[in-house]
This record gives sequence, structure tokens and C-alpha cells, in this order.
Amino acid sequence: MDDFIKWRGIEQTFLDLIERPAWIHEAMERMTQGFLAKLDQMEALNALGLNNRHSRSTSGGLDFTDELPAPDFDGVHVRTRDMWGHATTQIFSDVSPAMHDEFALAYERRYMARFGLNNYGCCEPLHNKIHLLRGLPNLRRISMSPWIDPEKGAAEIGRDFIFSYKPNPAALGAEQWAPEHAETEMRRVLEQTRGCAVELVLKDLHSCRGDVRRIADWRRIAHRLAEEFAA
Repeated sequence: MDDFIKWRGIEQTFLDLIERPAWIHEAMERMTQGFLAKLDQMEALNALGLNNRHSRSTSGGLDFTDELPAPDFDGVHVRTRDMWGHATTQIFSDVSPAMHDEFALAYERRYMARFGLNNYGCCEPLHNKIHLLRGLPNLRRISMSPWIDPEKGAAEIGRDFIFSYKPNPAALGAEQWAPEHAETEMRRVLEQTRGCAVELVLKDLHSCRGDVRRIADWRRIAHRLAEEFAA
């Protein structure tokens, strides 16, 4: 859906969801078939590579896992079922769960079914849609953006999936770097998500005001808090 909106436009697409739903479904079906055909072609050309080590194939953290590739992997020909997959419909942040399911998840399920493990989401708040995401095949990680309700997200996710939290990066781009502000936010969310499998991901940082030491400071804070809450 995010790709479709680049062509159709946000406002017009949202009107189409109400006024021309059948046409939207027709477009999404055609796009889905195209994406699935692309996967078929890449497999046939042996153009895929494993992404289960020091790689970042999604909006979340690194993709280390010993559950991929699939047990029948021949060591040469990588298939989508040997890989992590990812889907997201960021533009549906304020679209109802029912419409998100009808116009996005219904098609994303078919794409994600091709992969051995999957991640879902990016910057959209998903805490009210976890019950729908549970129906996605081979789901392992759910993006939890700065705009979520951490307590509700934690209650819905539990330890069933990775709670991939993206703290607000704005603190690093402020005129004055105040690391205590970044720590306060991370600590608050870690308190609210105790018992979950949480990862902290610094993402969508557009400026650190030329002071790259801020990123190192952030990493040290995140590392210290992760060790503290894992104890």
C-alpha cells in the first residue's frame, strides 16, 4: 500500500478506500501478484542472499538467528523461506484496524508467507492492531514506534514477538544535547515493557547537529539500560 500511495497520492487514496474500494482491491491484487512474481524470478536466478547474520533487512534491529536458513537449505540456492521478510503500511497510521486488515494485511499475508521469519511495521503506531498482526505468517518482530502506547503494546505482545522499540530520535537533533532526556524516555518504556523481549533501535535520525559523539552517548545509555533491565 505504501508503494501504491506514492503513485496515487495520500488524500486521493483515502477517498478511494471509501468511494472505490473494489478498485483499490483490484490494484492491490495486481501489485501483490507482481511482488510474488518478482520473488519467483529472484529465486530462479539465484539472486537472493541469506540475511540471518550481521544484516538489517527491516526497520528493526539486526537479524541474527539460528532458525534460518530452512533445514533443507542446500548451501547454494537461497530461497525466500531461508530469509527474513518484512512488510509495513506506514501510511495507515490512523486508518481503522478493520480497514488496515482489509486493504493491507490481506495482501501482505500472502507476501510474508514466502519467508522463513518476518518483521512487521516501521513508523506507524501498531499497539491497537496487534490482534490482527498475530495472523501474519512466521511473524517474529513487531515495530513499536515513538508514537505507541507502550503499556498497551506490551500487554498485547507479551513475549510472543520481539518488541522492537524505536525511541524518539529528536533529542539527538536538539540544539543542546541532553542525554538525560533520552535516558528518561528509554527507562520509562523499559519499565512499561518488563517481561517483553525488547530491542532498542535508533532510527530516523536526520541530524545530530554535527556532533557524532551524541550517537556514541546514546548507544552507551541504551547498552547500560539493557543490561540493567535484563538483570
